[in-house]
Amino acid sequence: MLELLASPEAWAALVTLTAMEIVLGIDNIVFISVLVARLDPVRAERARRIGLALALVFRIALLTLLSWVIGLTEPVFSLAGHDFSWRDLVLVAGGLFLIAKSTGEIHAAIEAGEEEGAAAGAAAVSFGWTVAQVVGIDLVFSVDSIITAIGMAQHLPVMILAVIIAVGIMYVASGAVARFIAAYPTTKMLALSFLLLIGMSLIADGFGVHVPRAYIYSAMAFSALVELFNVTALRRARRRRGGRITRER
Repeated sequence: MLELLASPEAWAALVTLTAMEIVLGIDNIVFISVLVARLDPVRAERARRIGLALALVFRIALLTLLSWVIGLTEPVFSLAGHDFSWRDLVLVAGGLFLIAKSTGEIHAAIEAGEEEGAAAGAAAVSFGWTVAQVVGIDLVFSVDSIITAIGMAQHLPVMILAVIIAVGIMYVASGAVARFIAAYPTTKMLALSFLLLIGMSLIADGFGVHVPRAYIYSAMAFSALVELFNVTALRRARRRRGGRITRER
């Protein structure tokens, strides 16, 4: 351990791996934020804490099982000339789940109306079912994240420390994202669109077609920036209306 503290290579690996874990955690943050938006504030905070705690547990557990995780990349069967590993199957299943979940949420919002749908969802949704969904998708993102991390660092303590730092940053960021989505319901539709995009990329990856995450995150960043402009314009319009009402009184 002392040798690692004095090693520039170990520090460089820690910084790089932490940054990578944060970037790969964006998917998880968006998913958790969308799910907890349908719970009341107290249960939403509990679900968010449990979800990120489980993400940390899964990642550390998988890191301690390096040989098993590496084995997940070994082919299990072939179909149409493509070798599928357990990792591929996990990614495909996770992608299908994200697409099904996002499609269902979008359909509910359109059918019932954003405000009515959110109110009905908050009343009907189960805390246990929400946590179960978070657990499932945490596992998908953990497998993908850790397999990537194994190729970037050789020392287990460095990988574990990077995961702990990244999840801590994700915890802080997820609170702000969840509050923003709750305050501005239109951003929920944008977040659900992100999840559809992420789900498609996971399925493509599972079938051996790798879509660079930089392309996906660039599209997400541009869309989020446009939505930020819309939210800013909405805030100013509300302030102007509020000012006119005050002057009239």
